[in-house]
Amino acid sequence: MFKSWQYHVVRAVGKFICLFSYDTVVAWGRKLGPVIGRLMKKQRDRGIRHVMRGMACDEKAANDIIDGVFANLGQSLMEILYTPKLMRGNIGRYVTLEDRERLDAALAEDKGVIVLTGHIGNWEWMGASLALYGYPTTTIVKNQPNDSVTRFLNENRERMGLEVFARGGNEMVIAARALKRKKILGFLADQDGGFDGVPQIFLGKLASTPRGPALFARKFRSPVLPMFSYHDEDHRQRVYIGEPIYYEDTGNKEADIAALTRRTAIITEKFIKDHPTEWLWFQHRWSTLPEEMTALQEGKVITAYDATDSKQ
Repeated sequence: MFKSWQYHVVRAVGKFICLFSYDTVVAWGRKLGPVIGRLMKKQRDRGIRHVMRGMACDEKAANDIIDGVFANLGQSLMEILYTPKLMRGNIGRYVTLEDRERLDAALAEDKGVIVLTGHIGNWEWMGASLALYGYPTTTIVKNQPNDSVTRFLNENRERMGLEVFARGGNEMVIAARALKRKKILGFLADQDGGFDGVPQIFLGKLASTPRGPALFARKFRSPVLPMFSYHDEDHRQRVYIGEPIYYEDTGNKEADIAALTRRTAIITEKFIKDHPTEWLWFQHRWSTLPEEMTALQEGKVITAYDATDSKQ
Protein backbone atom coordinates (compact mmCIF):
# COMPACT_ATOMS: atom_id res chain seq x y z
CA MET A 1 0.00 0.00 0.00
CA PHE A 2 1.23 3.45 -0.87
CA LYS A 3 2.58 5.35 2.14
CA SER A 4 2.90 9.05 1.36
CA TRP A 5 5.28 9.70 4.27
CA GLN A 6 7.91 7.48 2.64
CA TYR A 7 7.70 9.51 -0.56
CA HIS A 8 8.10 12.76 1.35
CA VAL A 9 11.12 11.36 3.21
CA VAL A 10 12.78 10.36 -0.08
CA ARG A 11 11.99 13.75 -1.59
CA ALA A 12 13.34 15.55 1.50
CA VAL A 13 16.58 13.54 1.39
CA GLY A 14 16.90 14.43 -2.29
CA LYS A 15 16.48 18.15 -1.54
CA PHE A 16 19.15 17.89 1.14
CA ILE A 17 21.55 16.13 -1.23
CA CYS A 18 20.98 18.86 -3.82
CA LEU A 19 22.41 21.45 -1.42
CA PHE A 20 25.89 20.05 -1.96
CA SER A 21 28.28 20.08 -4.89
CA TYR A 22 28.27 17.24 -7.39
CA ASP A 23 31.83 16.26 -6.42
CA THR A 24 30.71 15.89 -2.81
CA VAL A 25 27.71 13.79 -3.79
CA VAL A 26 29.91 11.52 -5.92
CA ALA A 27 32.37 11.05 -3.05
CA TRP A 28 29.55 10.20 -0.63
CA GLY A 29 28.06 7.72 -3.09
CA ARG A 30 31.34 5.91 -3.68
CA LYS A 31 31.79 5.52 0.09
CA LEU A 32 28.18 4.46 0.57
CA GLY A 33 28.33 1.76 -2.14
CA PRO A 34 30.72 -0.63 -0.36
CA VAL A 35 28.61 -0.34 2.81
CA ILE A 36 25.58 -1.40 0.78
CA GLY A 37 27.65 -4.27 -0.61
CA ARG A 38 28.42 -5.59 2.86
CA LEU A 39 24.73 -5.45 3.78
CA MET A 40 23.73 -7.27 0.57
CA LYS A 41 25.85 -10.35 1.25
CA LYS A 42 23.59 -12.74 -0.67
CA GLN A 43 23.63 -10.55 -3.77
CA ARG A 44 27.36 -9.93 -3.42
CA ASP A 45 28.16 -13.65 -3.23
CA ARG A 46 25.94 -14.34 -6.24
CA GLY A 47 27.66 -11.55 -8.14
CA ILE A 48 31.11 -12.96 -7.38
CA ARG A 49 30.09 -16.36 -8.77
CA HIS A 50 28.72 -14.74 -11.91
CA VAL A 51 31.86 -12.63 -12.38
CA MET A 52 34.17 -15.63 -11.99
CA ARG A 53 32.29 -17.47 -14.73
CA GLY A 54 31.61 -14.50 -17.02
CA MET A 55 35.06 -12.93 -16.81
CA ALA A 56 36.93 -16.27 -16.44
CA CYS A 57 38.81 -14.91 -13.44
CA ASP A 58 39.71 -16.06 -9.93
CA GLU A 59 37.85 -15.14 -6.75
CA LYS A 60 40.20 -12.30 -5.81
CA ALA A 61 39.73 -10.58 -9.17
CA ALA A 62 35.98 -11.14 -8.94
CA ASN A 63 35.94 -9.55 -5.49
CA ASP A 64 37.75 -6.50 -6.86
CA ILE A 65 35.21 -6.18 -9.67
CA ILE A 66 32.27 -6.47 -7.28
CA ASP A 67 33.83 -3.82 -5.05
CA GLY A 68 33.85 -1.55 -8.10
CA VAL A 69 30.25 -2.48 -8.93
CA PHE A 70 29.03 -1.37 -5.50
CA ALA A 71 31.10 1.83 -5.59
CA ASN A 72 29.49 2.73 -8.92
CA LEU A 73 26.08 1.66 -7.65
CA GLY A 74 26.42 3.90 -4.60
CA GLN A 75 27.36 6.81 -6.84
CA SER A 76 24.38 6.14 -9.10
CA LEU A 77 21.97 6.02 -6.15
CA MET A 78 23.21 9.40 -4.91
CA GLU A 79 23.01 10.80 -8.43
CA ILE A 80 19.38 9.73 -8.71
CA LEU A 81 18.64 11.78 -5.60
CA TYR A 82 20.58 14.63 -7.25
CA THR A 83 18.51 14.44 -10.45
CA PRO A 84 16.53 17.68 -9.82
CA LYS A 85 19.80 19.57 -10.41
CA LEU A 86 19.85 18.43 -14.04
CA MET A 87 18.58 20.95 -16.59
CA ARG A 88 18.87 21.53 -20.32
CA GLY A 89 21.30 24.34 -19.69
CA ASN A 90 23.73 22.31 -17.60
CA ILE A 91 23.34 18.66 -18.66
CA GLY A 92 26.67 18.78 -20.49
CA ARG A 93 28.44 19.29 -17.14
CA TYR A 94 27.09 16.01 -15.82
CA VAL A 95 26.63 13.64 -18.78
CA THR A 96 28.60 13.44 -22.03
CA LEU A 97 27.05 11.77 -25.07
CA GLU A 98 29.79 10.18 -27.16
CA ASP A 99 29.44 10.07 -30.96
CA ARG A 100 26.11 11.93 -30.99
CA GLU A 101 26.25 12.00 -34.77
CA ARG A 102 25.34 8.29 -34.74
CA LEU A 103 22.13 9.04 -32.87
CA ASP A 104 21.39 12.02 -35.10
CA ALA A 105 21.92 9.90 -38.22
CA ALA A 106 19.69 7.12 -36.87
CA LEU A 107 16.89 9.58 -36.12
CA ALA A 108 17.31 11.10 -39.58
CA GLU A 109 16.20 7.77 -41.07
CA ASP A 110 12.74 8.81 -39.84
CA LYS A 111 11.76 5.37 -38.54
CA GLY A 112 12.26 5.94 -34.84
CA VAL A 113 15.25 4.53 -32.96
CA ILE A 114 15.38 1.42 -30.78
CA VAL A 115 17.98 1.91 -28.05
CA LEU A 116 19.67 -1.28 -26.90
CA THR A 117 20.78 -0.79 -23.31
CA GLY A 118 20.88 -2.51 -19.92
CA HIS A 119 21.38 -2.12 -16.19
CA ILE A 120 24.80 -0.63 -16.83
CA GLY A 121 26.21 2.52 -15.25
CA ASN A 122 23.56 5.06 -14.31
CA TRP A 123 20.85 4.10 -16.80
CA GLU A 124 18.44 6.57 -15.16
CA TRP A 125 20.70 9.48 -16.01
CA MET A 126 21.25 8.14 -19.50
CA GLY A 127 17.53 8.41 -20.22
CA ALA A 128 17.31 11.80 -18.54
CA SER A 129 20.25 13.12 -20.54
CA LEU A 130 18.71 12.08 -23.85
CA ALA A 131 15.58 14.06 -23.02
CA LEU A 132 17.52 17.07 -21.74
CA TYR A 133 19.71 17.10 -24.84
CA GLY A 134 16.46 17.49 -26.76
CA TYR A 135 15.86 13.97 -28.07
CA PRO A 136 12.24 12.68 -28.06
CA THR A 137 12.47 9.70 -25.73
CA THR A 138 9.92 7.17 -24.48
CA THR A 139 10.61 4.70 -21.71
CA ILE A 140 8.60 1.75 -20.43
CA VAL A 141 9.43 1.23 -16.77
CA LYS A 142 8.95 -1.50 -14.22
CA ASN A 143 7.25 -0.27 -11.08
CA GLN A 144 9.38 -0.66 -7.96
CA PRO A 145 8.18 -2.79 -5.02
CA ASN A 146 7.90 0.44 -3.02
CA ASP A 147 5.30 2.82 -4.48
CA SER A 148 7.08 5.81 -2.94
CA VAL A 149 10.24 5.02 -4.92
CA THR A 150 8.22 4.54 -8.11
CA ARG A 151 6.53 7.91 -7.63
CA PHE A 152 9.85 9.64 -6.95
CA LEU A 153 11.55 8.10 -10.00
CA ASN A 154 8.65 8.79 -12.35
CA GLU A 155 8.37 12.41 -11.25
CA ASN A 156 12.07 12.87 -11.95
CA ARG A 157 11.77 11.16 -15.33
CA GLU A 158 8.82 13.28 -16.41
CA ARG A 159 10.45 16.46 -15.14
CA MET A 160 13.44 15.69 -17.39
CA GLY A 161 11.09 15.38 -20.37
CA LEU A 162 10.85 11.60 -20.66
CA GLU A 163 7.57 10.05 -21.77
CA VAL A 164 6.99 7.34 -19.15
CA PHE A 165 4.72 4.29 -19.25
CA ALA A 166 4.51 1.42 -16.77
CA ARG A 167 4.79 -2.24 -17.65
CA GLY A 168 1.86 -4.54 -17.09
CA GLY A 169 -0.63 -2.94 -19.43
CA ASN A 170 -0.57 -2.19 -23.13
CA GLU A 171 3.16 -1.49 -23.28
CA MET A 172 3.53 -3.21 -26.65
CA VAL A 173 0.99 -0.85 -28.21
CA ILE A 174 2.71 2.10 -26.52
CA ALA A 175 6.10 1.00 -27.84
CA ALA A 176 4.73 0.66 -31.36
CA ARG A 177 3.15 4.11 -31.12
CA ALA A 178 6.45 5.67 -30.01
CA LEU A 179 8.30 4.29 -33.04
CA LYS A 180 5.50 5.36 -35.38
CA ARG A 181 6.00 8.87 -34.01
CA LYS A 182 9.75 8.64 -34.82
CA LYS A 183 10.80 8.69 -31.16
CA ILE A 184 13.57 6.95 -29.27
CA LEU A 185 12.43 3.79 -27.50
CA GLY A 186 14.73 2.19 -24.94
CA PHE A 187 14.95 -1.54 -24.18
CA LEU A 188 16.72 -2.92 -21.10
CA ALA A 189 17.80 -6.07 -22.89
CA ASP A 190 20.14 -7.53 -20.27
CA GLN A 191 17.36 -9.31 -18.37
CA ASP A 192 16.22 -12.92 -18.60
CA GLY A 193 13.94 -13.33 -21.61
CA GLY A 194 12.00 -16.29 -20.22
CA PHE A 195 9.99 -18.36 -22.70
CA ASP A 196 9.83 -15.35 -25.03
CA GLY A 197 13.62 -15.22 -25.41
CA VAL A 198 16.26 -16.55 -27.76
CA PRO A 199 18.87 -19.03 -26.46
CA GLN A 200 22.34 -17.52 -26.46
CA ILE A 201 25.51 -17.98 -24.43
CA PHE A 202 25.85 -14.85 -22.28
CA LEU A 203 28.87 -14.33 -20.04
CA GLY A 204 29.73 -18.00 -19.97
CA LYS A 205 26.29 -19.57 -19.57
CA LEU A 206 23.29 -20.29 -21.78
CA ALA A 207 20.68 -17.58 -21.27
CA SER A 208 17.35 -16.49 -22.67
CA THR A 209 17.78 -13.15 -24.47
CA PRO A 210 14.79 -10.77 -24.87
CA ARG A 211 13.49 -10.56 -28.44
CA GLY A 212 11.85 -7.15 -28.07
CA PRO A 213 14.42 -5.05 -29.97
CA ALA A 214 14.51 -7.49 -32.90
CA LEU A 215 10.72 -7.78 -33.11
CA PHE A 216 10.21 -4.04 -33.26
CA ALA A 217 13.14 -3.61 -35.65
CA ARG A 218 11.44 -6.11 -37.96
CA LYS A 219 8.04 -4.44 -37.80
CA PHE A 220 9.16 -0.82 -38.20
CA ARG A 221 12.57 -1.28 -39.85
CA SER A 222 13.94 0.98 -37.13
CA PRO A 223 17.69 1.03 -36.48
CA VAL A 224 18.83 -0.60 -33.25
CA LEU A 225 21.38 1.65 -31.56
CA PRO A 226 23.58 0.26 -28.75
CA MET A 227 23.77 2.83 -25.96
CA PHE A 228 25.33 2.26 -22.54
CA SER A 229 26.17 4.50 -19.59
CA TYR A 230 29.49 4.27 -17.77
CA HIS A 231 31.78 6.24 -15.45
CA ASP A 232 35.06 7.65 -16.71
CA GLU A 233 38.32 7.82 -14.72
CA ASP A 234 37.07 10.97 -12.97
CA HIS A 235 33.77 9.25 -12.07
CA ARG A 236 31.86 11.42 -14.54
CA GLN A 237 28.97 9.98 -16.54
CA ARG A 238 29.49 9.19 -20.20
CA VAL A 239 27.13 7.51 -22.65
CA TYR A 240 28.59 5.22 -25.27
CA ILE A 241 26.68 5.31 -28.57
CA GLY A 242 27.59 2.46 -30.90
CA GLU A 243 27.06 1.79 -34.57
CA PRO A 244 23.46 0.96 -35.54
CA ILE A 245 22.45 -2.58 -36.39
CA TYR A 246 19.49 -3.60 -38.51
CA TYR A 247 17.02 -6.40 -39.02
CA GLU A 248 18.06 -8.42 -42.06
CA ASP A 249 15.16 -10.07 -43.83
CA THR A 250 16.12 -13.35 -45.48
CA GLY A 251 12.53 -14.59 -45.63
CA ASN A 252 12.87 -16.77 -42.53
CA LYS A 253 11.17 -14.70 -39.82
CA GLU A 254 12.12 -16.76 -36.77
CA ALA A 255 15.74 -17.23 -37.85
CA ASP A 256 16.10 -13.54 -38.68
CA ILE A 257 14.67 -12.44 -35.32
CA ALA A 258 16.95 -14.90 -33.53
CA ALA A 259 19.99 -13.67 -35.48
CA LEU A 260 19.42 -10.03 -34.54
CA THR A 261 18.64 -10.96 -30.94
CA ARG A 262 21.91 -12.86 -30.67
CA ARG A 263 23.76 -9.84 -32.05
CA THR A 264 22.22 -7.66 -29.32
CA ALA A 265 23.41 -10.16 -26.68
CA ILE A 266 26.94 -10.23 -28.10
CA ILE A 267 27.14 -6.42 -28.18
CA THR A 268 25.85 -6.14 -24.61
CA GLU A 269 28.23 -8.84 -23.41
CA LYS A 270 31.24 -7.12 -25.00
CA PHE A 271 30.43 -3.81 -23.35
CA ILE A 272 30.06 -5.50 -19.98
CA LYS A 273 33.40 -7.28 -20.39
CA ASP A 274 35.03 -3.97 -21.33
CA HIS A 275 33.42 -2.24 -18.32
CA PRO A 276 32.85 -5.04 -15.77
CA THR A 277 32.33 -2.75 -12.76
CA GLU A 278 29.34 -1.07 -14.43
CA TRP A 279 26.93 -4.02 -14.67
CA LEU A 280 24.70 -5.46 -11.94
CA TRP A 281 26.25 -8.91 -11.86
CA PHE A 282 23.96 -10.12 -9.11
CA GLN A 283 20.73 -9.86 -11.08
CA HIS A 284 18.87 -13.03 -12.10
CA ARG A 285 20.01 -13.04 -15.73
CA TRP A 286 20.05 -16.85 -16.11
CA SER A 287 16.69 -17.78 -14.58
CA THR A 288 15.44 -19.78 -17.58
CA LEU A 289 16.72 -23.35 -17.26
CA PRO A 290 18.61 -25.25 -20.00
CA GLU A 291 15.66 -27.62 -20.56
CA GLU A 292 13.48 -24.58 -21.13
CA MET A 293 16.04 -23.42 -23.68
CA THR A 294 15.55 -26.75 -25.47
CA ALA A 295 11.83 -26.10 -25.59
CA LEU A 296 12.52 -22.70 -27.10
CA GLN A 297 14.79 -24.14 -29.75
CA GLU A 298 12.13 -26.68 -30.70
CA GLY A 299 9.67 -23.88 -31.30
CA LYS A 300 7.17 -24.82 -28.62
CA VAL A 301 6.51 -21.27 -27.44
CA ILE A 302 4.02 -18.66 -28.65
CA THR A 303 4.99 -15.25 -27.33
CA ALA A 304 3.11 -12.18 -26.26
CA TYR A 305 5.10 -10.20 -28.84
CA ASP A 306 3.91 -12.52 -31.59
CA ALA A 307 0.31 -12.09 -30.48
CA THR A 308 0.67 -8.32 -30.55
CA ASP A 309 2.41 -8.44 -33.92
CA SER A 310 -0.46 -10.40 -35.45
CA LYS A 311 -3.01 -7.81 -34.32
CA GLN A 312 -1.25 -4.82 -35.88
